Amino acid sequence: MHRDLRHAAHPLTGSPRDYDPLLELIGDAHYVLIGEASHGTHEFYRERAEITKRLIAEKGFNAVAVEADWPDAYRVNKYVRGLSDDVEPVDALSDFQRFPTWMWRNADVLDFVGWLRDFNEERSEQTRAGLYGIDLYSLFTSIEAVIRYLDEVDPEAARRARDRYSCFDHFREDSQTYGYATAFGVSEPCEREVIEQLVELQRSAGAYPPDEIFHAEQNARLVANAERYYRAMFGGRVSSWNLRDQHMTETIDALANHLREQTGEARVVVWAHNSHLGDARATEMGRGGELNVGQLVRERYGNDARLIGFTTYDGTVTAASDWDAPAERKHIIPGMEGSWEKLFHETQLGNFWLPTARVSLPDELLERAIGVIYAPRTERMSHYFYASVSEQFDAVLHIDRTRAVEPLERWPLVRSEEAPETYPTAL
Repeated sequence: MHRDLRHAAHPLTGSPRDYDPLLELIGDAHYVLIGEASHGTHEFYRERAEITKRLIAEKGFNAVAVEADWPDAYRVNKYVRGLSDDVEPVDALSDFQRFPTWMWRNADVLDFVGWLRDFNEERSEQTRAGLYGIDLYSLFTSIEAVIRYLDEVDPEAARRARDRYSCFDHFREDSQTYGYATAFGVSEPCEREVIEQLVELQRSAGAYPPDEIFHAEQNARLVANAERYYRAMFGGRVSSWNLRDQHMTETIDALANHLREQTGEARVVVWAHNSHLGDARATEMGRGGELNVGQLVRERYGNDARLIGFTTYDGTVTAASDWDAPAERKHIIPGMEGSWEKLFHETQLGNFWLPTARVSLPDELLERAIGVIYAPRTERMSHYFYASVSEQFDAVLHIDRTRAVEPLERWPLVRSEEAPETYPTAL
């Protein structure tokens, strides 16, 4: 087994040409999903960014869709496309205020945002690449964004939006309280109101500038899906997880359609955790009823999509010990016996990437997933699941020893009543 792995693996030496064979594997695919085995590992962010830069520069990819909320990421999108008043990349990242801020306010993302701005300055507006959020936690922030936009273009439509969204007023921007109260019949849900608002925006889309109405429509779609998500949160993990990943996939589809309408081409890189981007059908979670973005994208686009994952054996990671706790630099326990991490470590190759279809791999081993919380004392229960990487991913990058990502700050900038990103799974 180790000999076969060593033969099929491509060493990562730090050369700019390390990923030439990976770009050949990607070929003409329009969707490239690049994961991470934790939300706080420097090498995952760095290598993902390096692959993405080449996809943008060499293959014409024009969107990076990330596991972040739409309104927070849209400020970055405007900056990298030269459409905002932000002067520096760190300014563009300022809307990432809530726990876990280090997911996007870190040194590696800062470098990538700066690179993308510089790259776009040499391009026409039509061919610039953007950065967009696909997650759904910003219920109240997105409500504010819809109303703010309509105040500028159609005050009467803004009045109607305020009236509809006032359904949430007595929850004081506490999305979990809304979910609890409606799930258990204490309050009536706002489902009708949020759908009405989304439909009105969609019907009036032709009357407004394409980019700005698309931004408003995506916020309205997020509100509608987040309303369902928070009600489902108290009905079980599988239901809420599936709603979240369905929303992320819908957002990728909507983004691709918008880009095709505006530029004639849509090529999308997706950044999210392995648990979202590796095909769920190849994991024990999938057998429990969970689906995810990787599965849905493969089902819709087949060979037009490539799924890429990461693993690490040991090192350090930036993670918290609890919700809204400060970021810590934590030591990672070496990969467990019977895990992919241990198997890849035993090849003694160090850092490499592996085209999974070109080697015979075990049917299933344990795979580690570290989110924004890392609990070493309960690592097997909290962070491992069974999976077949050859079915999950088209390629896996293994960085044997990793180090923690460098946050721009270790505390949340604000403490919010909205459910924190990655709740309830920390992924």
